[in-house]
Amino acid sequence: MPMYDKGERRLRCVLPFEAAPAELHLLRKVVKHNLEHWGARDVADEVALIATELASNVIKHVGEGASATLVLEPRGDRLRVEVHDGSRAVPTLSAVCGEEECGRGLHLLASLCEEWGTLLTATGKAVWCELSLEPARHCMRVRRGALVLEEYRRVAETTTAAAPTAAVLEESVPDVIADLLHWLVAQGGDPEETVERALVHFEAEAEAA
Repeated sequence: MPMYDKGERRLRCVLPFEAAPAELHLLRKVVKHNLEHWGARDVADEVALIATELASNVIKHVGEGASATLVLEPRGDRLRVEVHDGSRAVPTLSAVCGEEECGRGLHLLASLCEEWGTLLTATGKAVWCELSLEPARHCMRVRRGALVLEEYRRVAETTTAAAPTAAVLEESVPDVIADLLHWLVAQGGDPEETVERALVHFEAEAEAA
């Protein structure tokens, strides 16, 4: 996005937890709560799944009841997820794995993440991965656009009506653009240059998505 809190500090969530089946539900709730709060709701389910699978791997391969820590940190256009535990055994991803117990969490990392790996630490290791925040950024822009159109319809309509449908909002798009250009000209701006810059931004973001 990048995403920062109100104090302009880098957002970061550090959650110590006990590697136990009963903790997995709480872990999912905390992950989804933080991502929704940070404006990345559209990747919340994906990240929650990855976090709980990594926690499950700690239960299976380090031991139930082991101390572990989940770290979530937005870094530019990516979200970094780390799970720390006290074992220095490095997990491996098999080329072929027919059993559900055999590295399911690692296969999820390989299929859902941009990058993943293992980092040895002074107290054990951290399995980490980074996911793209582009889906969240794109959906946030779509939601903002919908809010603008809904407010425009509310101001333009003389009577109170039910929430407009997507088709009704779509009809308002040319009117909104025209009114914005009228406002821009009144401020001494150049409408053609502005429309051209908007198209360049849109096309660049559409290609990145």
